[in-house]
Amino acid sequence: MAAKRRLKFYILDTNVLLHDPSSILNFQEHHVVIPMTVLEELDKIKVGKQSVAAEARQCIRLIDKLLEGEHPERIADGVPIKRTGTRSKGTLSIMLDRTVQQPLLPNDLNDNKIINALLSLQQLRPKSDVILVSKDINMRLKARGCGLEAEDYHSDQLLTDISLLAKGYLEFEKSFWDTVKKVETVHDNQGRVIHKVDKTPLVEDGFLNQFILDEQGFVGRIIETDQHHLYLVDLAQQSLLQQQAWGLVPRDIHQALALHLLLDSDIHLVNLNGSAGSGKTILALAAAIEQTISEQRFRRIIATRSTRGLDEDIGYLPGTEAEKMEPWLGAITDNLEALHHEDESVHGSIDYILNKVPLQFKSLNYIRGRSFQRSFIIIDEAQNLTPHQMKTIITRAGAGSKVVVLGNLAQIDTPYLDAYSSGLTYMTERFKGFPQGGCIKLKAVPRSALAEYAEAHL
Repeated sequence: MAAKRRLKFYILDTNVLLHDPSSILNFQEHHVVIPMTVLEELDKIKVGKQSVAAEARQCIRLIDKLLEGEHPERIADGVPIKRTGTRSKGTLSIMLDRTVQQPLLPNDLNDNKIINALLSLQQLRPKSDVILVSKDINMRLKARGCGLEAEDYHSDQLLTDISLLAKGYLEFEKSFWDTVKKVETVHDNQGRVIHKVDKTPLVEDGFLNQFILDEQGFVGRIIETDQHHLYLVDLAQQSLLQQQAWGLVPRDIHQALALHLLLDSDIHLVNLNGSAGSGKTILALAAAIEQTISEQRFRRIIATRSTRGLDEDIGYLPGTEAEKMEPWLGAITDNLEALHHEDESVHGSIDYILNKVPLQFKSLNYIRGRSFQRSFIIIDEAQNLTPHQMKTIITRAGAGSKVVVLGNLAQIDTPYLDAYSSGLTYMTERFKGFPQGGCIKLKAVPRSALAEYAEAHL
């Protein structure tokens, strides 16, 4: 006779609900428990225009919808979670902050109250698994120290090895053609050279707008795939390296590939990931100015940035939204100076750009609910966004807009994110193969020899 499966109770910490307001729905047939202390924390956070406040409100509305009309006793025992199109599985309950007779931790901190309540639940459910789910590493350590199971929230983590994150290109030693058994080459109606090659184990997972590079100088971009073949457009490496955007010329092939995507009118989302000084911001800014002033493809440039503390601190800075954002977006103005450092009057050139182009600095707090038409949108420091925040921003892009996401997974500043749970990682994987999107991992650090050495050794 098969052993009866143990019931699992997942207790969600506040940071999980803020990281993903719909996380309650992601535990399938298991039982989800929200401690009363967590509801109190959400209640304190929900007021304000910060993005975290909006996420708190969204989560509270979902809990209210799931528990609407239910009797208090039933809420304490667990209400079946109704999911669209499927039979109800699992339950949601609110847990009072009961504590064991001799609590292991003093009840002076909210984290301690939650852990003590979990110990009480464990005593009431000795034949069940009581599991704390928290994005806070220290909270998980404290729970384990008290004999509880604790784990991170994994539902939006798409990779188990960050080295497998898509780079946007495949590099081959010597010649790529040595790995190809059969190739058919044609010219299309645009005059491009298209190679049809058989898929091999080395390019089995090739996706749209991924590049193929080799040491012999071949550069190809995947423009179509089927079950057995890849279709590559042949790109001349020298032409790529001679591209210009507002006077900026790429310094290596990876910057050239990035600029190629940034200037392509058919690409609506570009994701540039790379170490400090690899050229992410200056490439995006040069392409934005080129396409806004010279080509008039966009009406304005919108720059925003995720910075830890921004949500809390921006309201206390003086001035308008643009003036409040300026200290946080110094990287944009620094790169404007770099683009015009050889001009007779650097400040005159920057003033010309700022007067000629509607360059707007936007706080993430004020992007929610907006729709930006024909705009070149630059999202800097995207590694500090959650997957939910990333979705909120990208869905603001209206007709004729282009979104450029910049980030460095080695510089995550928030304590509740890592390279696996960052919105930058999530977006890179979710948009892999998007016909109107592309990603490039920049390699070089051309800022200075000092920056390159610091990146490698500090």
